[in-house]
Amino acid sequence: MARVLVTGGAGYIGSHACKALARAGHEPIVYDSLEHGFRDFVRWGPLEQGNTLDAERLSAVIRQHKPEAVMHFAAYIAAGESVENPGKFYLNNTAGTLSLLHAMRDAGVDRLVFSSTAAVYGNPQSTPIAEDHRLAPINPYAHSKLFVEQLLRDFGAAHGLKSVALRYFNAAGADPDGELGECHDPETHLIPLALRAAFGAGTPLTVFGSDYDTPDGTPIRDYIHVTDLAEAHVAALRHLLDGGAPATANLGVGNGYSVREVLTATARVLGRKVPTAEGPRRPGDPTVLVADPGLAMRLLSWKPRFTALDAIIETAAMWEQSEKRRQLDHG
Repeated sequence: MARVLVTGGAGYIGSHACKALARAGHEPIVYDSLEHGFRDFVRWGPLEQGNTLDAERLSAVIRQHKPEAVMHFAAYIAAGESVENPGKFYLNNTAGTLSLLHAMRDAGVDRLVFSSTAAVYGNPQSTPIAEDHRLAPINPYAHSKLFVEQLLRDFGAAHGLKSVALRYFNAAGADPDGELGECHDPETHLIPLALRAAFGAGTPLTVFGSDYDTPDGTPIRDYIHVTDLAEAHVAALRHLLDGGAPATANLGVGNGYSVREVLTATARVLGRKVPTAEGPRRPGDPTVLVADPGLAMRLLSWKPRFTALDAIIETAAMWEQSEKRRQLDHG
């Protein structure tokens, strides 16, 4: 069993990772500011409240709990906001990670699993996208994550840090047991917005652009279930604990679904239509983003279980309708 510091462990993906860690016999220590995370999501280990930029607090927590490794999820994720306020994202995502790496180095903690993003590829030249695809971020959020990937390589060369950077495609769904789910504020992800529109809890869902070069004119994305993401992080941790080499790998399913296909599947799962409205394209939205997840499957002996879109939507719908979602406590 390993003790693992999980930054951002009270958030959407981080909390699912904590559950997966506990299921695998590890002890997650959550370090989260609770700015966007939920105290109620911390159920499998202690919560230490703090910001990664607070070097003194972070170092004290690491000294107290003596983790063998770190999973790093703490970050701002709204790409559109990053264009309007880039400094906020570079400070929190990049400088916050540098603060974490210094604390790890000083404490002798040399293994880290990093939550990166497929946004580092920008507008892809070909799909499915493999890890050797050109890197061309188109917003400060993506740049902030790519800078961290470089930090990991540099700290590896200088200080012996061993890391795995996992580039997510579209995280979706919710814990099949109903304990955890997606609760961003504001919500920007397609599936929860489609569910809320169908349930009458929000305005009609806006389809941004219908003139893309795809069969139905809407963008295509690769949706990976959050539980599969969490299991991949545990597999990456096992890789590092077993002495595996540093790596960077995509996390996706390898299948793409258009916006309209997601809306059709949502209507099929719920038995009700999803109200929609037409809108213009959003600047910088790529036409197709589909992963080649082969490296993660081979290197980490990992395979996604939720490969059917309907199954992903079903878990999200169960969470969206649950009383637990409505009673969450940030503080």
